[in-house]
Amino acid sequence: MEFVIRNATLPDGRTGIDIAVQDGRIAAVAPRLALAAAREIDAEGDLVAPPFVDAHFHMDATLSYGLPRVNASGTLLEGISLWGELKPQLTQEALVERAMRYCDWAVARGLLAIRTHVDVCDDRLLAVEALLEVKRRVAPYLDMQLVAFPQDGLLRSPTALANLKRAIAMGVDVVGGIPHFERTMADGAESVRVLCEFAAAQGLMVDMHCDESDDPLSRHIETLAFETHRLGLHGRVAGSHLTSMHSMDNYYVSKLLPLIAESGVAAIANPLINITLQGRHDTYPKRRGMTRVPELMAAGVTVAFGHDCVMDPWYGMGSGDMLEVAHMGLHVAQMTSQQAMRACFAAVTENPAKILGLEGYGLEPGCHADLVLLDAADPVEAIRLRAARRLVMRRGRIVAESPRAVARLDLPGRPGSVAFRQRDRGQ
Repeated sequence: MEFVIRNATLPDGRTGIDIAVQDGRIAAVAPRLALAAAREIDAEGDLVAPPFVDAHFHMDATLSYGLPRVNASGTLLEGISLWGELKPQLTQEALVERAMRYCDWAVARGLLAIRTHVDVCDDRLLAVEALLEVKRRVAPYLDMQLVAFPQDGLLRSPTALANLKRAIAMGVDVVGGIPHFERTMADGAESVRVLCEFAAAQGLMVDMHCDESDDPLSRHIETLAFETHRLGLHGRVAGSHLTSMHSMDNYYVSKLLPLIAESGVAAIANPLINITLQGRHDTYPKRRGMTRVPELMAAGVTVAFGHDCVMDPWYGMGSGDMLEVAHMGLHVAQMTSQQAMRACFAAVTENPAKILGLEGYGLEPGCHADLVLLDAADPVEAIRLRAARRLVMRRGRIVAESPRAVARLDLPGRPGSVAFRQRDRGQ
């Protein structure tokens, strides 16, 4: 056997578990495996989880903060305007360099699968070409899905539909859209119909920026659920953001949630960005902006959290840490029961893996040996501490390691040096 990880805790609560790895796959998962291995790793009771998955990101814009200038207002619309200014200045080399740098950040944090939207409204399709190259380069250590995203509106931008089809022909994986950015609600609904019909004909998945607005009358998620059901796309469609649902009246939502669940449409919330960009027209009380995550989960909808942006025209913060995303989602959605906090961990691991359709994801025998050893006792503690990644494994190969987070204290009035770990309760 190549590796055996001893004495691990798993996200489902099992403790004292050994995980054997051979030929890039998980060979066995059980207590006290009687196996010899070329290398044994003592988890010391720490949490071993499948890798983090980001279901919603913009890799073509990442690490471009300050180009061509800083977003002075910090608003969504200024960010869109800035991106329009930046696009003519983009070069393929710069796009690839920034994306590769971000992928290094991601892998070090145990983030081994990313679905990234790529703008197709630039007739050069420069970003598409760049991210297809990045996808090829990172394939040995990171799964990347590309979404053809008509940032300026499918019908609003004259060449968007043709460019989207070109991008798909070049190898982009998923059909994207942004119906709430069309000129009218009717055009938004029409864009959903056109895109879903194209995806159905091509056998593709769909992931639309949908109702990223505080307007409770932005109801394109209803149309997306309808078209998904009509075309038999169940399980292949996701609605991202869905922030208008935060402002909708409860009676309408009581109708909407069963429609989303019936259609099998997944929901992707982006806590860091949703609460930053939404509610900008409010004084007080000020809306949180994030969609109704607990209610969607209770209705049986698969819900994931995405990072969305890292240091780009829309958001000057971020580090590629999906535990930071889960931490913010937990607080904004007031998901503080034990079950709800664990659901937030699932929203950055198994749920987005399901949305992306990742093959061989998990910690069962036969799954890919992709995993993260965290400096935490369980998923709740991992979120609380944004736990250090002691080890990141991809296809049975260790791709990142870091020590446990231990500080040495030498305080006045307390002689001697004391080892201190945040997770040691009572200290």
